[in-house]
Amino acid sequence: MKVFDLAQPMRRGIPQSPNHPAYHHSLVRRHGDMVRAGGGSAANDVLVMGTHVGTHVDALAHVSQDGLLHGGVVAADVQSDAGFSRLGIDEFAPYVGRGVFLDVARVHGVEVLPAGYEVTVADLEAACGDLPIHPGDAVLIGTGWSRRFSEGASFLGTRTGVPGPGESAARWLVEREVAVTGAETIAYEHIAPGAGHASLPVHRILLVDAGINIVETMLLSELADAGVTEFQFILAPLKLVGATGSPVRPLAVIQ
Repeated sequence: MKVFDLAQPMRRGIPQSPNHPAYHHSLVRRHGDMVRAGGGSAANDVLVMGTHVGTHVDALAHVSQDGLLHGGVVAADVQSDAGFSRLGIDEFAPYVGRGVFLDVARVHGVEVLPAGYEVTVADLEAACGDLPIHPGDAVLIGTGWSRRFSEGASFLGTRTGVPGPGESAARWLVEREVAVTGAETIAYEHIAPGAGHASLPVHRILLVDAGINIVETMLLSELADAGVTEFQFILAPLKLVGATGSPVRPLAVIQ
């Protein structure tokens, strides 16, 4: 059995959306600050971060359209300073099932797709080949962008854009009734050069219209390098009651 860890490492300074509180980790008690009888000592630390930092899952409560969440739930009726009483990440049941990796970068003969490239239906179908997509599958889309995670501002693509699925590709996933989908950039979907996050139509299609959760900032380059296309996928967000998302450590297991 081989296990692929699909989470990016979390440390201070990692690239993230400016819309979310940054990741901060601090050691607040060091060894020697308090020493127990017999010489034992313990260190501990504190984390401060947004729920959409690093590799994470978007809850269905994360995005609304015209004031409505998935299923026509009125956002104003279910939100408070304590979070969401409906559609928070605590309602996401841990996923254990078939995972499919569609390596679109390989389709184009490159390790990393160009900045701002829109992944199309033709790309997804070419990456599938003879591999079927079944209802309830988890579909991960490879653009190679996780190879640029250490590049900071370039990874964000604020000026250049980032590669990812466009609206037609999102509808293709919806038609196949996938359970969850993930990709390598901080916003999952195609972002045109200079566009930023002013409009995220793929989030609306997946989260609001179809109720399909999104995993972002995934580390998929190792799957690409190993030529893996099919695996058991394990995805379990933290049970943060009422939260709009959660950090996660997805696993791909090859028997």
